[in-house]
Amino acid sequence: MTNITAPRFTDAEAAREHLEALRWPQGPVCPHCGSYDAKRMPPVRGTASKAHPEGKLRNGVVQCNGCRQQFTVTVGTVFADSKIALNKWLLATHLMVASKKGVSAHQLHRMLGITYKSAWFMAHRIREAMTNDGATPMGSGGGMVEVDETFIGRVPGNSRMAIHNMNKVVSLVDRVTGRATSVVFTGHFNFKAMSAIIAQHVSPEARIMTDEAAHYKGIGYHYAGHTSVAHARGEYVRKGDDTIHTNTVEGFFGIFKRGMRGIYQHCGSQHLQRYMHEFDFRYTHRAALGITDDMRTDIALKGIAGKRLTYRRIGAVAA
Repeated sequence: MTNITAPRFTDAEAAREHLEALRWPQGPVCPHCGSYDAKRMPPVRGTASKAHPEGKLRNGVVQCNGCRQQFTVTVGTVFADSKIALNKWLLATHLMVASKKGVSAHQLHRMLGITYKSAWFMAHRIREAMTNDGATPMGSGGGMVEVDETFIGRVPGNSRMAIHNMNKVVSLVDRVTGRATSVVFTGHFNFKAMSAIIAQHVSPEARIMTDEAAHYKGIGYHYAGHTSVAHARGEYVRKGDDTIHTNTVEGFFGIFKRGMRGIYQHCGSQHLQRYMHEFDFRYTHRAALGITDDMRTDIALKGIAGKRLTYRRIGAVAA
């Protein structure tokens, strides 16, 4: 059980030391040239400001002996160039990954004592860190991968709440590893489109499990196998074989929709994929797989490197 009053969540120096231990287990690594040859600089004072008339004392500055560039543990990460204390970043990350259905920006704004605008931007940066880049294909070794689609919210410009006016999401869940991957889809559901999405994320060795929708018919020719259940006929688990079902991915959708409707309440279409990364991350690293809140937080913090998200890129309209 996590103590949110732990030093790394209340003290910026303890937060920096914790992050350095995660990112640099063998010592500082230069984000500019990749060199391990670096030396720590003594604390230095920054430029004087209204909040810090004598200049804020900067700890954790490291100088690379190769390229001679100076850096800190946040350079080259989603935390870079932030004026928010590092311990607040770590606490916000913990709150987001430890809450099964998410934490709203208004809640972060109240709990961290920062503006709503900063909390909203902070949450999106943390979601960016949760993006699973370069993951191995799902279903490797002949595992079962469940695939299904759902609808959420409304596409801008459409006033009617009809299915064809809603945002489309395709989710895949690997039964063996427990990993979830979701894709926000903007086209029409057909065999060609679904084949492309599945091919991007699933190994040819996998066995595919879907419902009886027409856009999945014939998909098994490209994989080790394809089995479906007929929801329209009331079949949710195959009689005589309780492995034939899509209940795993349906359970993922249940968590996702409760979070979007109960916590976030609204999400602009332009931000939906980033929210999907958040729900994918928590599901992939859930407690049922033996991953604690502290472990999940550290996994998210290890994902901050090599990713940047500027306010201009994300857009100024809050969601």
